[in-house]
Amino acid sequence: MAKARDRTEDFKDALRQSARSLGYDEAKLASILASFIIHKPPQRSPFSKAAFKTLESIGELGHFLLKHRKDYTDLHRTTEHERDSIEHEVSAFIKTCQQQIDVLKNSINNEEENPKGWLGITTAKANADTIAHKHGVVLILSERLHSVTAQFDQLRAIRFQDAINRAIPRRKLNRVTRKDSTETSNSGDAELREPDELRSEPLRVQQQLLDDETRALQVELTSLLDTVQETETKMVEMSALNHLMATHVLQQAQQIEHLYDQAVEATKNVELGNKELSQAIQRNSSSRTFLILFLFVLTFSIIFLDWYS
Repeated sequence: MAKARDRTEDFKDALRQSARSLGYDEAKLASILASFIIHKPPQRSPFSKAAFKTLESIGELGHFLLKHRKDYTDLHRTTEHERDSIEHEVSAFIKTCQQQIDVLKNSINNEEENPKGWLGITTAKANADTIAHKHGVVLILSERLHSVTAQFDQLRAIRFQDAINRAIPRRKLNRVTRKDSTETSNSGDAELREPDELRSEPLRVQQQLLDDETRALQVELTSLLDTVQETETKMVEMSALNHLMATHVLQQAQQIEHLYDQAVEATKNVELGNKELSQAIQRNSSSRTFLILFLFVLTFSIIFLDWYS
């Protein structure tokens, strides 16, 4: 028997000769062979591109917060208008990132409703792992955005607390000033009453009107300051509640993801159970057939032996 011969090199030489006859030079052949060895990276899907874009946006938001942290919390570095501008930019950035995450969630829901595979063929089984992976990507992006939002909530709470701390001493100072002005006005009235003969009556009436307007303005400013302080306190409470609600939403998302994993695992277990049941039914039917055949052969053998004897 003749031994087998390795003709790989002959095949390569034949390929080179065919390529040269078609006009390929050595450099082009080398590039083609290199492309076979080192494959080009596969193109990303639209979902992957959007997910990476969202991740980059969240990273830029984190760098922006780290860069302007001192500008937002330090009262001597920036003005109130600049801090409001920073807060507006961060809020708009967070809203944009959340909208991008919502778009990704909607695309996953649409893919779950219409699971189309290659050439439009429905492949629900093949897409189950892909959809689970996409749900995990969305969950990771939500966690990243939640961590950045929590940092911003902490900075905003620090700012509101500083505003409250500055408003309380101002309120006390206004109360002391109001008492001093009341005492001064009373002493002024007493002094005015003493040289009653030297002052004219219209001047005293005008002074009284000015004092009444001053007291009314002081009362109005005090009530306005109380309202502002109450509003600031409510804003701090709303910020804390917002942070708490976001934390609970994240925990619920993690629980939903855990339930989804358990549901996928339960579905796999049910499929395995169905396969085992079908195999058991097949074994039962085959054993029944074998038993019937065995009884038939045994009966025929007994009849044959009886006939033969």
